[in-house]
Amino acid sequence: MIMAFDGSSVDGTEYLDVVRLARHAPAWLDGAVSFWSTYGLAVFAVLAVVGWWFARRGGDAAAVTALAVPVVVVLAYGVDALVKLAVREDRPCQSLRVTTLETCPAPGDWSFPSNHAAIAAAAVALLFVSRRLGAVAAVAALAMAVSRVWVGAHYPHDVVAGVLVGGLVALMAMLVLRRWSPSVAGWIGSGHLSRLLSAS
Repeated sequence: MIMAFDGSSVDGTEYLDVVRLARHAPAWLDGAVSFWSTYGLAVFAVLAVVGWWFARRGGDAAAVTALAVPVVVVLAYGVDALVKLAVREDRPCQSLRVTTLETCPAPGDWSFPSNHAAIAAAAVALLFVSRRLGAVAAVAALAMAVSRVWVGAHYPHDVVAGVLVGGLVALMAMLVLRRWSPSVAGWIGSGHLSRLLSAS
């Protein structure tokens, strides 16, 4: 048997309050939140593509910054996954045995931190591309984090940690990239991927 951390002592009461609220919410609201929780990640992919499309007009360094967004998101997910394996926190629906909107994941599908909430990495990375797109992504990331508690998949502390992990990884990665973007742009521009940098 795998020993796992029980996070219910941290904010289990608050989690139960949210799940109870979700159970008594209108069906249309639960449906909308569940849909966003499941499919909302696609919005961040669209924002990344839009950011790249317009960044090409700002020069090679701007295009490289935009191209880095999906790479940074994958990096943040990787770090988040490593933390999951280190902490090994049971899902709240397992520890508290409650009925939730989302089917309770199987044991071993750890809860802390939330991978979905780590999409905050996209919001932080997009701020380096466009403040407007970054702001939209930040609102979307907050909605994603809240939705994961609403559907019963995570404790509140799981999503807070996910946002912090994703945001910090993205911030550090983009600051490093800012220093090396001219070199990266030169490397990409000299190869077959040069079309990714220019709008012409």
